[in-house]
This record gives sequence, C-alpha cells and structure tokens, in this order.
Amino acid sequence: GPTLYLQPGDRLQVRLANDLDAPTNLHVHGLHVSPLDNGDNVFVVVEPGESFDYDYRLPADHPPGAYWYHPHHHGMVADQVFGGLYGAIVVGDPEPVAVARERVLVISDLTLDGSGRVASPSEMARMAGREGERVLINGQSRPVLTARPGERERWRIVNACSARYVRLRLDGQQLQLLGVDSGRYPEPRDVNEIVLATGNRADLLVTAAEGSSVLESLPYDRGGMGDMMGGGSTSSGGGAIALATLDVAGAAVAALPPVAAQPAPRDLRGLTVAGRRELTFAMGMGMGMGGGMQATIDGKVFDPGRVDQAVRLGTVEEWTLTNASSMDHPVHLHVWPMQVIAEGNQPLDDVTLRDVVNIPPGGRVTVRVAFDRYPGRTVYHCHILDHEDNGMMGVLTAT
Repeated sequence: GPTLYLQPGDRLQVRLANDLDAPTNLHVHGLHVSPLDNGDNVFVVVEPGESFDYDYRLPADHPPGAYWYHPHHHGMVADQVFGGLYGAIVVGDPEPVAVARERVLVISDLTLDGSGRVASPSEMARMAGREGERVLINGQSRPVLTARPGERERWRIVNACSARYVRLRLDGQQLQLLGVDSGRYPEPRDVNEIVLATGNRADLLVTAAEGSSVLESLPYDRGGMGDMMGGGSTSSGGGAIALATLDVAGAAVAALPPVAAQPAPRDLRGLTVAGRRELTFAMGMGMGMGGGMQATIDGKVFDPGRVDQAVRLGTVEEWTLTNASSMDHPVHLHVWPMQVIAEGNQPLDDVTLRDVVNIPPGGRVTVRVAFDRYPGRTVYHCHILDHEDNGMMGVLTAT
C-alpha cells in the first residue's frame, strides 16, 4: 500500500473500500490515536462490497518515527497481511534529520503456488506462525540501491511479515540506530545488526562507504512447537537471506554534521504505579469438538464480548508479560506505547519504548504503560498473526 506521510497534530481521513470476498478493517499500528468510533477501532467490520470512513487525529506531541497499517479483522489477519495488505506510515520530526535521502523499506514474505497465487499455509504452519519462502523489500526481490561515498541515508524499516523475525546486517557500511518503534534514543547508536520481531520498526542511519554491500536477514530461532503436533522448529531458514544490494560508487560527498541530540522521553520508572498485572501467554491443544491448537492469554482465547483488563485513564500500570510456551511471542498493545523496564530479572538502564515487545520462550518482560488521553476499548495480542487469529488476544478498556 501507499506510504502515508504525516506530522504531529495532523488529521488523517481514510476511506477503506472492501473489494475482497471476506470481511476486513484497518489498524494503524503504533499510532497514539483514539480507539473509539471511526478511530483505530479494530471492532469495526467492513463487509465485502462495503466501505468505511476512518478519521484519525494525531496529538500535537505525537512521537515521530515509522509506523504502519494493516487489516485487523479477527481470524483473517494473517491471511490478509500475508497476501499483501499493509503499508508504511511516517510521522515526521519537528526538526528534520539531515540526510542525503530517506528510504522506506517494508520487509514482507510470501509463498506462491504453481499458478503464482499466494499459497495457503499448512495446519502446522498456522500453529507455528507462517513464514514465506520469498522475502521481499517493498514487494521486490533483491532490489539494488545506489549511493555515493559519504552520503548519509535514513532507512525506515518495517517488519510486515506475519510471523518471521528479521535479523538484519549490512556489512561494510556504517549503521547508526535512531530508535525502534516509537522510541528514540537521545543519540544515534552504532550497531552491527538489528533484530526486528514481526511488527517492529527500525529508524536507521546508513553512512555509505565505497563498494557493494548486501542487506541480509540472518537466521533467527524463535522456538518450536515442542511436543505438540509433532513439534518442529521455527528457525528462519538455514542461512542468510539476501534482501537487497547497496552499490556505493562515484565522487565522494562531504560529511554531514552529527545528528542533534533528541529530546529525552518521559521515564515512567519514577512515577506512582496504580496497578500491577501479570499476563501469561501459552499454547496448547484445544478441548472439545475439533480440538486443534489454541493460543491463549491467561488460559483464555479471545472473546470480543469479554473485558480482560480495565484500566483508569491518567494512571501508570506495571505489567509482567510471561511466556509459558516454547516459542517467542511478540506482544503488541494498541494505542499506548510500553516502556520496557526489565527483561527477566535484569532491569534496563535506558528509557526503552516499544509497541511490540518480544517475550522469549519461558521468559518474562516487565513493562510500564501510561494510559494517557484516550478512553475506549481496544486490544493487546501476540503479533505472530496466526497466534492472534488462534486466540492469543485480549480486550482492554480505559475509562
């Protein structure tokens, strides 16, 4: 889909026309906007042949960065995203970062059948979370990017895969990470590689050095099904996957000045905590007719008629996210960013904001959330989209 360029304080109006043969809707992933009515309301159902007018109002202090949009009709999210329904959103900086050019790189994967159609996954792939045979950037297979020596580019990278984690390297080039999701570091950080769970985004500076470099996705083992249905690993391939080539040649250009320090984000660790909750993400075989795999939070599958968490507006809560399964679960909360304050028993030193937080097998992560500004009903879920469709989602209300 088209990339949407916005500024803090903007109003965005979108008409979604459903020409599919199945229901759908729209979620603006990571944006801090209202979940009510025509806002980021994932309970809206747009039937085939119908349309719906969305209306989003970004607050004037909305964090800059890369975001994205995709369908969110429960039970059909993985199929529709895997089939290509997604696009990037860029919220601009109050003070632009000096670069030679910006690129939006949306990473996706898919599997095609013999007739060139998107293939349906096996039951095992649905249980584990489907990973496509082909990994693409902006719908292209191994595109070639060009730059001149010394040019500094800004790459806004979106992991739009349904289940695949991407572990990115671009050897031979200088990489500096501005931030991940809506989080921004005070100063750019030198990095060699970046791991993005499904739904995560990276804001990356690339300073070009002469020569040809390959952007690769290295293997990442996100666990397996254990003894369920024969088990099996979900390791992303047996080797590195070439995503794109960066060819740097020509006359060198003068270096740009260092990036100015970014405003420090609010640190929730010093604030009063109004409530503490523990959420447990698990997978197992379902009971009753048909059986099959169930993906649960606190032992329950998603029910849109049930409220799982009721929070008070204007308060800060601390949530411990526990993974009782043998697979990674990237946890996404709509509307409000999460500040990661501890991974296992290890407190974090930095202010780390995420809207997708990875919970490793058998692990736990502690986050704090400031439930600011917006009343309404929304959801939190695993962003391995097959797990979400299989029930690993809960309902939250803020009043």
